[in-house]
Amino acid sequence: MPKGPVTSPRLQDVAEAAGVSIATASRSLSGATGVSAPVAERVRETARTMGYVVNLHARSLAGGSTRSVGLLVHEIGDPYFSEIASGVLGVGAREGLTVQICHTGRDPERELAQLRMLIANRVGAIIIAGSGMVDPALQAPAKVELQAFRRSGGRVAVIGRHHLGVDAVLPDNTEGARSVAQHLLDLGHRRIAVAAGSRGLTTVADRISGVEEAFAAAGLDVGDVPVVEADFTRAGGKVAADEVLSAHPGVTAVLALNDDMAIGVLSALRARGVSVPGQVSVTGFDDVAVAGDLAPSLTTVRLPMSEMGEQALLLALKDPGARPRRRQVGAELVVRGSSGRPPS
Repeated sequence: MPKGPVTSPRLQDVAEAAGVSIATASRSLSGATGVSAPVAERVRETARTMGYVVNLHARSLAGGSTRSVGLLVHEIGDPYFSEIASGVLGVGAREGLTVQICHTGRDPERELAQLRMLIANRVGAIIIAGSGMVDPALQAPAKVELQAFRRSGGRVAVIGRHHLGVDAVLPDNTEGARSVAQHLLDLGHRRIAVAAGSRGLTTVADRISGVEEAFAAAGLDVGDVPVVEADFTRAGGKVAADEVLSAHPGVTAVLALNDDMAIGVLSALRARGVSVPGQVSVTGFDDVAVAGDLAPSLTTVRLPMSEMGEQALLLALKDPGARPRRRQVGAELVVRGSSGRPPS
């Protein structure tokens, strides 16, 4: 006679079914190190089949024993993510929730490990802030984990374009980048370089698309515009600026695709004695809190980052919809002192 479905399985049941020790099962499910990838995947698949995570999470929600939210950010030191986090924390405080913040470093494998850790810790909701990956395959394992988490009653929302099939807050990266590129073109710049993060990030791809739209509309050959990829950080901005100045000395403007890179560009130009905006104009994207206090103050594109964090958690706290919900967020050009007409 066939056995009925296993109800409320224990960690010990999962370990026995997977043929491993309880300690190995625990490490595999939490994403901890010390377990080979094939063994960890076998344990996780066994747990999914048995409903271990599902039942455990459902019990914790029903009993009110978890009032926590997991927030995944790419770079906790980037003001963009700290401002998003402030929005999430504000809603969490009002709702009596504890927020756990994890740092992924824009690494899909690390993001996956952090997701598994949060799920194993029985958070009630997960917010993923920051860009997804252009290649859907890089997010496929995370999508599987999040689908199981949602089936168990967990809630998920993301900020930015992802391939995860969940609720999302979507800043208008393409239009924002088009507007700042148009600003430089209107000032008379034609020798413009772009300081970008990896094109593998959807945020970078969308912002580059907006820049290309503006250039194409002005009749410029996009292929002639140098796009320098570096880390999407302040240090990456310095690297990009050094490459631009060395390889493209005639450039009159550097369009950085986030403020962190723009700050790095400004630092590198200052170190070389290049006047901003007298010799080279610089623009950013995001409008982090410090942007208006730089010298010169930074021309950039404003996103309501704290509001984006708030909206993401509020979406996650709503009852699930039949389809993934989308919240569009506008982008606003903010003109300050770092951009001016090109030198004659």
